[in-house]
Amino acid sequence: MTTAGPAGADRLPLPPGVREGTAELDRTRLHYLETGPADGEPVVLVHGNLSTSRFWEHVMPRLGERYRVIAPDMRGFGDSSPVPLDATGGLRDWATDIRTVLEHLDVTRAPHLAGWSTGGAAISAYAMAHPVASLTYVDPVSPYGYGGTHPDGRPCFDDFAGSGGGGINPGVVEAIEAGDTSAENPFSARSLFRTFYVAPTFREQPEREDMLVAEILKTSTGPDNYPGDSTTSPNWPGFAPGDRGILNALSPKYCNWTGILDLDPKPPILWTHGAADLVIADGSPLEAGVLGAAGQIPGWPGAAVYPQQPMVSQIRQVLGRYAAAGGTVRSEMFPESGHAPFLDSADKWVGIFTEFLGS
Repeated sequence: MTTAGPAGADRLPLPPGVREGTAELDRTRLHYLETGPADGEPVVLVHGNLSTSRFWEHVMPRLGERYRVIAPDMRGFGDSSPVPLDATGGLRDWATDIRTVLEHLDVTRAPHLAGWSTGGAAISAYAMAHPVASLTYVDPVSPYGYGGTHPDGRPCFDDFAGSGGGGINPGVVEAIEAGDTSAENPFSARSLFRTFYVAPTFREQPEREDMLVAEILKTSTGPDNYPGDSTTSPNWPGFAPGDRGILNALSPKYCNWTGILDLDPKPPILWTHGAADLVIADGSPLEAGVLGAAGQIPGWPGAAVYPQQPMVSQIRQVLGRYAAAGGTVRSEMFPESGHAPFLDSADKWVGIFTEFLGS
């Protein structure tokens, strides 16, 4: 059953026509937003790390009556239950969550899937298990995961040191657990949103920014969710991925979506990316190789051993191989956008996305 979303005094109402519901399977409760007709072409919008379905809500009514648009909260985020995430499957748990919501809604047609950041790996995992109509990548995590790889995807060390749950600054977790909404703390949800989610020149409407900050603060923290557990390593910088939680699922030890190259048939792909993205970039300031080269993590072994990960170049190379193998790929760079062009260049992004869906 899908119900209209309540708008309490402390909650920004959902946009007109957007409703919410809950899918339950065993011990997993998955919250989702939905709009459009029940017989419309299914379009699923998958959020990224430290975010929720409400990051997509402004896009949903603009896709028109042709589409049934669904945006779930992945486990451990938003209003879904904090079910432990098995990192050893990469983002397969998220793909399972997508499937659970679609089955709950009796969606039987192959969906169009759009995945932002971490969601890019999740929709890839889904496509490797189920038919899809198309794939849209929005500033996705590299096909070789996050951190600790050479340009060709080879790990810098056999234990994938420098990636996973040990790489997060503890201040981020502390700020989430404290419910910090300030702009003064560089690790607060608001500071992260302004610095890493959108372009520096962009400011969201105050009440909407407040809502999105509150959504980030719904993140379930701990070794089973965000950031996950960690292990020590004899290799620089001294930590390696554990086997639980979201940041370990993004480690190249477990996250690799180059399997889309083997899809047959190959669904058409749209890749949109903000040129000012600091999260997924050739030289992200959040990646261990960049931090080591800058002297922020002592003992860096040098570029020959542990280079800066060229994430955008890796995406471009893998999608180039996809096209060479017979797939259709459309790439659109947003020169003035950050990590989320559907937020800071919404009109342009929605136009390109709807054009792609219609084609």
